Parts: sequence; structure tokens; C-alpha cells
Amino acid sequence: MATEGLRVENPESVEALTREAEALKAKLAEEKAKLNDVDNQLWSAFVIAGVRSGEDGKMLIWDAFTTNKEHAVTMPTTWVMACSYGPSGSVVACGGLDNKCTIYPLSMDEDPATKKKAVATHTSYLSCCSFTCSDHQILTGSGDSTCALWDVESSQLIQSFHGHAGDVMSIDLSPTETGNIFLSGGCDKVAMVWDMRTGECVQMFEGHESDINCVRFYPSGDAFATGSDDATCRLFDLRADREVNCYRKESIIFGCNAVDFSVSGM
Repeated sequence: MATEGLRVENPESVEALTREAEALKAKLAEEKAKLNDVDNQLWSAFVIAGVRSGEDGKMLIWDAFTTNKEHAVTMPTTWVMACSYGPSGSVVACGGLDNKCTIYPLSMDEDPATKKKAVATHTSYLSCCSFTCSDHQILTGSGDSTCALWDVESSQLIQSFHGHAGDVMSIDLSPTETGNIFLSGGCDKVAMVWDMRTGECVQMFEGHESDINCVRFYPSGDAFATGSDDATCRLFDLRADREVNCYRKESIIFGCNAVDFSVSGM
């Protein structure tokens, strides 16, 4: 005859396991909170993250193979919002609420902070940055509603891009060989395609109902995706000059902060 229930031989053991489970839940919540403070991360031979920690912003760089932390650089701003690796892998750019984009050379023999160089200055926070096809030029986007192309060596402005009616939140360079086209999205709900040679907007795409937080080119460069605070991702075709798909799910009520494609685009 089957028993009607389980008899607990050692109630103290059950209580100990319960306490351990609660402690693990608390630890997990703590680690998730730390991840929420990571504003930006990029991969190269190393992985880099901009982290707000206490009163000091930090740029943390780990070796992606050994998982060792190679650098922890104190930033001049309490909130690091943008970072980008140079194509050579020997420099990294960061910025945020200081309104500046600062370049740090990566050397294992010296502290990167001692060789830092501010190469770009906006009139509002720096929201995004991206090196072009070399370490010599960098694109920036800002809360002042502009994007800008800068010469790293001279810290001189090469070209400015005006057209957004709100904060620029994200930029992405076209993956095509010429590399003269880039994409931007912002708080005006608009995605814009720019020609770096002329400074002109060559295409404009609407459709989102709230801020665009992220933009990313399709691997072929013929399309791009956007993510927005309206809890949708959208796919736009440059050749058709229109939106071709909208991705949404009723159970998702929070905004999208990052989008990306697989290498194949499938």
C-alpha cells in the first residue's frame, strides 16, 4: 500500500537547503544587477565593456581566450556610454557623459590612461562611436543630435552630419568595401543613411513609434535592422527604400536596446 506522503527524516537538513537556495537566488540577483550596469561591449581579440561603478566610470578589457582582465582604466566620466576597437586592435575609443571621445592605446607595458587622447568633443553626451576602416578616423554620435567624423591624429573635425531632430543613439558603418556610407538612429524615431564624403543624408526611414536605440547593417549592406523603445525590431531594405518587416511579440513590453545579424544573415 502506497504511503500518503513523504516523511522528512531530518528537518534541519531541509532548512539548510532552503537557506542555501535563498542565498543563491540573492547572489544571482546581485550578478544580474551588475550586468545591468554594462552599457556597451565589443569583441575583438579582447572583449571590452564600459561600466558604471560607484562614482567612477571604468573601461574594462579582458583577454577573450584566457578570460583574464588585462586593463581597468578609470574614465573621466561617471557613465561610459560608447566604446569602439580600432581595426588594428591596438587602440580603443570610449566616451559618455563627458561629451568627449577619448582614444586609449593598448599596451601591456604601460597604463593606457597615461597615453589617452581626446579626439572629439560634442555639446552633449557621446552615445556611440565607431572607427572607420582604419585607426586614423572615427565616427561619433551624440545627444546634441549630430554625428561627426574626426581625424584621430589631429583631433580635427572632418565632417559633421546634421538632420536628426533628437538625440543620436546609434551608428553603424556599411560593411561594403568602399566604406563611405553609415547609418544612424535616434530619439526622433528616424533612421538615416549618410554619405561620409558629402555629409548629406541620402535616405531616411520612418516607422517606429518611439526612440530608436540601435541600428545594424545586414552583412551584404543592402538592408539594416533597428531596435526601438516601442518594443519592436524592424527590417528596412535600402534598394526598395522601405520597411520590409516588423518583429514584435505581445508578451514583450520593454524596449529593444541591441540588434545584430549572424555572419550569414540567415
